[in-house]
Amino acid sequence: MNPGRPCPPAGSGRFVRRTLARSAIAAALLSGAACASATLVPNSGFETDADANQWPDHWPHGKQGVSWEQEPGNRFLRLRSTSPGSMPMAYLEIRIPDGTEALELSWKWRLHDVKPGTKPWFDARILMEFSDEARNKVDGSPSPPYGRGTSDGWLPKRSAFLVPEGATVLKVMPCLFQATSGTLDLDDLVIRPTDPGPVREALRLRAEAERKKHVPVETAAKERWPAELRVNGNRLIDPAGQEVWLQGLNAGGLETLPHDPQPVRSTVVGIDEWKANAVRLPVKEEFWFGRSPQQNDGGASYRDLVDRCVMIAANRGAYLILDLHRFRAPRAEHAEFWKDAAGRYKNHPAVLFDLFNEPHGMSWEVWKNGGFVGEPEERDESAFLSDADKKKNQGFPSVGMQALVDAVRSTGARNLVIATGLHWGLDLRGVVDGHALEEPGGNGVMYAWHVYNWHKDWEKHMLAASEKYPILVGEVGADVKKMDFLPHDIQEDPATWVPDMLGYIQKHRLNWTAWCFHPGATPVMISDWNYTPTPFWGVHAKAALAGKSFELKRTR
Repeated sequence: MNPGRPCPPAGSGRFVRRTLARSAIAAALLSGAACASATLVPNSGFETDADANQWPDHWPHGKQGVSWEQEPGNRFLRLRSTSPGSMPMAYLEIRIPDGTEALELSWKWRLHDVKPGTKPWFDARILMEFSDEARNKVDGSPSPPYGRGTSDGWLPKRSAFLVPEGATVLKVMPCLFQATSGTLDLDDLVIRPTDPGPVREALRLRAEAERKKHVPVETAAKERWPAELRVNGNRLIDPAGQEVWLQGLNAGGLETLPHDPQPVRSTVVGIDEWKANAVRLPVKEEFWFGRSPQQNDGGASYRDLVDRCVMIAANRGAYLILDLHRFRAPRAEHAEFWKDAAGRYKNHPAVLFDLFNEPHGMSWEVWKNGGFVGEPEERDESAFLSDADKKKNQGFPSVGMQALVDAVRSTGARNLVIATGLHWGLDLRGVVDGHALEEPGGNGVMYAWHVYNWHKDWEKHMLAASEKYPILVGEVGADVKKMDFLPHDIQEDPATWVPDMLGYIQKHRLNWTAWCFHPGATPVMISDWNYTPTPFWGVHAKAALAGKSFELKRTR
């Protein structure tokens, strides 16, 4: 930027400050001779129509599905999917001023029901491509901003990128890129030269973060592996009869992206730097078997990532809790997963099996033995699920949690198994009321409790079970960000909730893995991929893992 130079305002669309030249293909090329910090996009707010042709000046007519719309006090472009796989697109070419090393793109968009197509990148996005004077493509095009789902009104966005050597023109193509359905409203699209220094620094930091993701492949160092665990009353013990207290975190990522290497790095950092002796690794059976459209190798690379996390934990004397991160109730495919996964890690001393993430919406009888699971309640915590998962959340037959235990034991695996209670893991009362799982021959069953800063009645839901069985607080955390699917007034301030919860865990020596060691999965323990602990949750969880004691002032 050039802060000393006065320039006209940009982004409103009501200030056209450039001379337009028409290219051979009728795209707009803008002279870059004016103020470097002004927008290079003519009619960037789509407001003017001087020739009265019912289309915004300087913008070539878009493909089918693109329209010029009006609402009180505003004009904008609308791109609407006309059929699955269609590609409504607006198109503009921008002349890059001589000497420009970096550009900044800012815009507003409003998304409605944008559903991805057959590939994960088939969604709403702004494609960009650099070319030279001869109209040849120049390598170094910026990554396209993208979006999906439904936004909460107009969302302002911003991105900056470097201009590659030899590039003189930037092609800008907002589109619904072969999405299944949806609408993209676009306004105030501004492109202007910017200082390349911060852009280069951001790229350096990103490259450093990417480098840190790549952890060297480790070979087995069995002399450092932890001892096999088994249940003894309400505690976990090793073969010498010594109690083992699991304290750790959730290394999220592989439950949402099948090719995400970050959990490998997170496992290293969680154990080496945060002093965890247990890492809970969320996974999905769909990715495990390679059944996602994002995979083409039958799940081999996904299983390899899980193998690496297991090896990293084991070589550091820590435990890896394999969490089948699904919701509602177990199905036949989940029993299929456990037969395969248990066979792979059969009797591995470092691996524990967390059978099913968060059951809810059924009776304790169905939870244990299976049966038909009816329609969910109109409003529950499933608001965060994807459209595909919401569809799966409707009525269906469940095999029950006992079937998952039996699937594991059918392989000969004696690994300790973990079963989460009802009401998204909050309620464990049924296991002391006649619905405890049967152990057909292994190292025992531990029960999991999930609790967040909107949950009350801790002791009512869990304490009786903790007196009889070992407990894993599989997910626990608090965030300053309010969850919109719940009333805001029931979500307690982390400043009061977190110390009491950590004190409660320590008082009862509950095993625990904090949620979540991922900056995008709330409640967030870290604010970035440098693993900077969040002040409201991560700082306290890290201190507890390192041995700090917390005072319990009151339960909830």
